[in-house]
Amino acid sequence: MAMKTSSPRKGGIGRANGPEGVDSIPLRYGDDPYVWACWLYYEDGMTQGEIAEAMGVSRATVNSYLADAREKGIVNISIEPARLASLTIAQELKRHFGLSDCLVVPNDDNTRPLIGRLGAAGAQALAKMIKSGDTLAVAWGRTILSVGEHLEVGGLQDVTVVQATGGTTASFAYTPELTTAAVARAISARCVNITAPAVVASAEMQRMLLAEPLIREQFDTLARANRIVFGISSLRPNSTIHTSGFFESVPLQHYLAKGAAGVLAGRFIDERGRPVDGPLDDRTIGMSLEMLRGIGTRVAVAGGFDKVPALLAALRGGYVNVLVTDAATGAGILRADGVTSLDGKLSQRQKSAPVANAYRTHVKKFLNNPNDVVEEMLDGLIAAHKPYLQPVGSRRALVARNGPRPGKVGLVIGGGTGHEPCFVGYVGKGLADAVAVGNIFSSPPPDPIAKCAVAASGGAGVLFVYGNYAGDVMNFEMAAELVEEQGIPVRTVLTTDDIVSSPIEDKEGRRGVAGNFFVFKVAGAACDRGLTLDECEAITRKANDRTFTVGVALESCSMPQTRRHNFEIGPDDMELGMGIHGEPGVSRERLRTADEIVDTIMDNIFKEMKAEPGDRVAVLVNSFGATPLMELYILFRRVEQRLAAKNITIEANWVGHYCTSLDMAGASISILHLDRQLTDLLHHPCQSAILTINAPEPDEAARS
Repeated sequence: MAMKTSSPRKGGIGRANGPEGVDSIPLRYGDDPYVWACWLYYEDGMTQGEIAEAMGVSRATVNSYLADAREKGIVNISIEPARLASLTIAQELKRHFGLSDCLVVPNDDNTRPLIGRLGAAGAQALAKMIKSGDTLAVAWGRTILSVGEHLEVGGLQDVTVVQATGGTTASFAYTPELTTAAVARAISARCVNITAPAVVASAEMQRMLLAEPLIREQFDTLARANRIVFGISSLRPNSTIHTSGFFESVPLQHYLAKGAAGVLAGRFIDERGRPVDGPLDDRTIGMSLEMLRGIGTRVAVAGGFDKVPALLAALRGGYVNVLVTDAATGAGILRADGVTSLDGKLSQRQKSAPVANAYRTHVKKFLNNPNDVVEEMLDGLIAAHKPYLQPVGSRRALVARNGPRPGKVGLVIGGGTGHEPCFVGYVGKGLADAVAVGNIFSSPPPDPIAKCAVAASGGAGVLFVYGNYAGDVMNFEMAAELVEEQGIPVRTVLTTDDIVSSPIEDKEGRRGVAGNFFVFKVAGAACDRGLTLDECEAITRKANDRTFTVGVALESCSMPQTRRHNFEIGPDDMELGMGIHGEPGVSRERLRTADEIVDTIMDNIFKEMKAEPGDRVAVLVNSFGATPLMELYILFRRVEQRLAAKNITIEANWVGHYCTSLDMAGASISILHLDRQLTDLLHHPCQSAILTINAPEPDEAARS
């Protein structure tokens, strides 16, 4: 039971401090006053008198609620762990960001798409807020369209629903016009569309259109909005802002280079929520950020772990006062903003002090000057692996000695350091022809990427393969433009094997992690066999689509400059869904046995892999840096058992350090679902400093 503290309670939940017209029951409790009363009494430690004041009822009514709840078993069994966690996260988000209200959707088993669950929750929130006479602005997107599809409110009068931005030329179902119409239809409201494009050709055209009487009248309606519901777009390559057509004439790189973290109603903000200036500012027709922040009730509905930076930016900027999200995203937002008490509240429902280290405060490392660690590492790597690779004008651009050749598609990979042996270890005959190297956990700049492409080019084009991260996308795209100006065609495949980093309906927004190993191997083999650029791209995409990875961390990594863990994982906890850049996992859970951890990972993979008995797979059990082979073999043992139980054959396997995160304690499991073509390419000979596969003996080849 939490300690009693009167200051945050009184008035913190009642009618007076909520957004305009909000029902007295905060969103996180649904419509159940029993759950609300029980939470305040048993979890917050409030007295019945304080609860009566907060709920706006009599003390006798509170007493009745508590007695009835005990009789009905609500106190003992109705607040299940997932619901309890979502309530805790909602409460902490509300407190930390000063929100008027917050609704957090509990994590489930991913059987229902996240957008649908968020849409239903957003509809529930909106239905409690919208009143007769309101003017509701609607910003478009997949999630907001889902809100409209789940929304059903009757008995309202004189409600106006107005489009928050101009329209687009896109053909998808969640355009501004269709999204606004769906919401208006659900509440039988008058619908006002903005009859102009969201982005026009010039600033002069924008001024002319805004001066038109019809559009001016529509904007006057928008200015009267007292509520708004909107989504938040990340800047990942598959985000709504990309598919909208906004960037047909303006490259995303301009905004990324200025630190853009997210997009609200077509407007860009940085990680602190500040507007990011750009070439679209004077060409955009729609609500400004100032107008948005001036609306009384600002409901943001968004979720998915890839949106954590964008959501955090919107919260920091004060654009949101009612948040609807999911538990994993909510926890990620809080951790990203330095809330250290959340995990203790989730596991013990009370604040836990940081785990003290009685012996040392820093991690020991073999270092000279920490600022020189990447350059000194590259010196040693180049000296150690001279037979396989050499620099091209810079140590940040390395080319295989026996890779590029005339008539062959060149394969260029790259990424930040700290993942060794990925990416530098996969350069050689039958693998990548060149690798561009960045700082620790940072994308390589465009110049070394372009140098790699030129060095790898054999006249048949170049294939870029790299992880799906905003910085990598920006710099590789800039490099591709430079290379194509020299007459070298470039194709790109983003790796997206981390299946827990985004839900399946947002598959293209997932991160590329240790499954890079399989994708690089297949791509290198396809290029080495002399296939065309189109064929190499198609095969590489297939390998990526059939690769599935989940990672688990036991301890976070430590950067050379700080020699401290990036964050603390409790002595009895683990992070599920860990990435490879030292970021926290998708969810924090209690530490379990090795077999139980593998079962959780494999259950997630089996949901997506759709393998049949008799199928064949390749397996990678990868250390994040500090986990020894002894423990990796224990994990592989269970992986083999789970696959055998489904009559799935392991065609090939690798166990060890293949894609690390400095000194993180943890591991990932990657499964490549093979077909005949992928199996053939997986066995294709290759030779690099890290990976060597020899050609099969003649009799063995005949048998296969």
